[in-house]
Amino acid sequence: VQLQASGGGLVQAGGSLRLSCAASRRTNSNNAMGWFRQAPGKEREFVAAIGWRGGTTAYADDLQARFTVSRDNAKNTVYLQMNSLKPEDTAVYFCAVSRFSYPSRDRSNYPYWGRGTQVTVSS
Repeated sequence: VQLQASGGGLVQAGGSLRLSCAASRRTNSNNAMGWFRQAPGKEREFVAAIGWRGGTTAYADDLQARFTVSRDNAKNTVYLQMNSLKPEDTAVYFCAVSRFSYPSRDRSNYPYWGRGTQVTVSS
């Protein structure tokens, strides 16, 4: 499975971005997908995840109010809508496919990873 994240860029604080992650083939339709991010000098951290049916989601506690994860299995694509962005949201954002059907915060449950897309939020 190859994953390609897109939609990152430079945005002012308070702005919005929508990230997309397309899978190369239809192997993730029964798998949860997740978003993680990694800021310079920091560990990769969980952002959000969505179950294979799209009805179950999980979020990092401090992001749930501003971020929304969704998916379109017909397009093999998962999305991350990010609103009210803050400078501390600056990071490389990665999408990943889980080995399970339910969303997980544990990155060890994600064997497939995309390259990431840079999100930079200016103050």
